[in-house]
Amino acid sequence: MSGRSHLLRCTGCGARINGEEAGSTFRCAVCGDLFEVVYPWSEAWGGGDQVGFRPNAGALRHLWAERRTSTMAADQSGVWRFRDLLPIVNEDEIVTLREGNTPLYELPRCAKALGLNWLLAKHQGMNPTGSFKDTGMTAALSVAVSRGFEWVACASTGNTSAAMAAYAARAGLRSMVLIPEGKIAWGKLSQSMDYGSTTLQLKTDFDGCVKVLSEVVSKAPVYLLNSVNPYRLEGQKTPAFEILEQMDWQVPNHIIVPGGNLANCSALGKGFAEMKHLGFINKVPKISVVQAQGANPLYRAMQANGGDHLEAVVADTRASAIRIGNPASWKKAVKVLRETGGTCEEATEQEIALAKAEIGAEGIGCEPASAVTLAGLKKMVKRGFVGAEERVVLLLTGHTLKDSEYTMKFHRGELLTDAEMAGASADERALHEGLRREPIVMEPSAEAVMRLLDAAMPAGQAR
Repeated sequence: MSGRSHLLRCTGCGARINGEEAGSTFRCAVCGDLFEVVYPWSEAWGGGDQVGFRPNAGALRHLWAERRTSTMAADQSGVWRFRDLLPIVNEDEIVTLREGNTPLYELPRCAKALGLNWLLAKHQGMNPTGSFKDTGMTAALSVAVSRGFEWVACASTGNTSAAMAAYAARAGLRSMVLIPEGKIAWGKLSQSMDYGSTTLQLKTDFDGCVKVLSEVVSKAPVYLLNSVNPYRLEGQKTPAFEILEQMDWQVPNHIIVPGGNLANCSALGKGFAEMKHLGFINKVPKISVVQAQGANPLYRAMQANGGDHLEAVVADTRASAIRIGNPASWKKAVKVLRETGGTCEEATEQEIALAKAEIGAEGIGCEPASAVTLAGLKKMVKRGFVGAEERVVLLLTGHTLKDSEYTMKFHRGELLTDAEMAGASADERALHEGLRREPIVMEPSAEAVMRLLDAAMPAGQAR
């Protein structure tokens, strides 16, 4: 694998540059849009027929399966196992924590409730630091190592900071995190601190942190690791490859992702498109995005003008991982929605909380931002966008322990306000009550426990 076999292509004007020529904020000097990584075999490479450069799909399937039995760190990574399709660094420059290879779970109860025959969840919260960000961070931070940087930095709502801090620590680099004060789950903040990152809480929101960091990296030799960095998306495209492997190379009908900064939608769209271009599959799934109602700039744009223009919003949602009002990758996401035939939905705080509890009742915990996928799917089913026979994969982006306080407040009945519950139907209210499992305080005696068991057992089975 050679780190020299790629270019950066502007997604706006199409300008191509070498990776080393990218500016500190990864914006095109010509038009200001973001870059994507292209390879000699990419459809967007340009310069004539590239059939001769195409990797052999059959041979790669066999190689990737074979690597799963290897003891090499790069082979045990669910990102670098696919390194043939992301030649961005040399193998000795790879920084890995054995990320990826995350499970694809069935959700039979949720499927039954929705009238679907199939419902699956790709749980990216099972990565080393507990979120999907690890797959992108291993790629981008490896590039930072290859370019000789000593400092890396990001603005974050939590998961990015945890991933960056961990991978920087692994590589022996120094890292700096800019987070919005009071707007990050403690479970995430504690990770960046534990991994040795310089953590700065700014008195602003996520978008304000991004603005400050953009100025800092333009003035200091600090490598930016937010999702505007196109190498992040190279790692984040690999769950598309894993999903296809796990489904025996059968293409699902729909992939549904949470919408924050919108890089995940862009990355998965790129991954599936590459699989089709290279002959691994003959079609791509629809890719849809769900946003929290309080942080829904893409949803508003799609409703108002089909995604031609996006107006930033002041983001406000308890799903802190997607509390972003001015998403950097919105143009890329709109392109994916259009090309795959996907849609964009929104979910209220009540709908998110209920969906999270329903996923949890399957034994598959996730952070609140992940649960918007199920909340949005309910609406897609209701309006006929998703049919009973179609196979749907929800992308769960973060582990349930990322925000344990949210979960505890739900089960104590302290999470949602009366105003937030006002729009809930009678059935939804009943589901909320039925899913709550507040701890029961009782006397320390076996008899007290037995009385509880007797009350919970069906008639005729109690003592």
